[in-house]
Amino acid sequence: MDHVISGVAKFQREVFPNKRAVFKKLANEQNPEVLFITCADSRIDPCLVTQTEPGELFICRNAGNVVPPHSDQTGGMTASIEFAVAALGVSHIVLCGHTDCGAMKGAIDPDSLEGLPHVKEWLGHCWHAADKVRQRCGHLGNDNLEEVTRENVLLQLEHLRSHPSVVAGLREGNIKLHGWVYNIGTGEVECYDEEKLAFVPMKQAYAKK
Repeated sequence: MDHVISGVAKFQREVFPNKRAVFKKLANEQNPEVLFITCADSRIDPCLVTQTEPGELFICRNAGNVVPPHSDQTGGMTASIEFAVAALGVSHIVLCGHTDCGAMKGAIDPDSLEGLPHVKEWLGHCWHAADKVRQRCGHLGNDNLEEVTRENVLLQLEHLRSHPSVVAGLREGNIKLHGWVYNIGTGEVECYDEEKLAFVPMKQAYAKK
C-alpha cells in the first residue's frame, strides 16, 4: 500500500502540474467518445493499453467483462451503459476480454466456484459462451480458454444489443460496437471482424476503416 500512497504524492507533485489545463477543463464536465467495458483483472489498464488521456474513456469493469441482458431489474452495469449512451452520448462501445481470464476459467469449470457463490451467479451470464464452445469442440477444458474468451466477448456484445439506449443508438447510426481480446503477455489486441466473422489482429481489422 505504501507505493500506492507515494504514487498519489508523485501524481500531485509531478504529473498534475503538467496536465493542469486538462484537469481544469475536466473539473466540471466530461465528454468521452468511448464506453470501454473490460474485466476487473488487475493486469488490465485500459488507458495504458489505448494510450488515452483522462476524460477520453468512460470505463466499466467487472469480473468477466459481463454485460447482463437488459431487464427491469436495475444493476450497476445497466445504469452505467444507459448513462454513457443516453446522457454522455458516446459514439463507440468497446467490449474487451483478455487472455488468462479467471472468470472464463470459472465459466469452464463452475464446480471450482462453490466457495464463491456471488461470482458463480454473476458468471451465469457467461455459461452460454462456454456451452457453445463445448458443442463446437465436443469437450470443454482449460485448453479451450482462448475460444471461450472470444465467444464470451461475442455473447456480451449480444447482451449489449438488448439495452434500449444501445438499440436506439444502433438504429440511428450513432453508435458502433467493437469486440476486442487483449493478450497480456504480448500486448497484441484481436478485434472481431463482422465481415469475416472472426477475430483478427487490430491492424487488419481497422485497415479498411
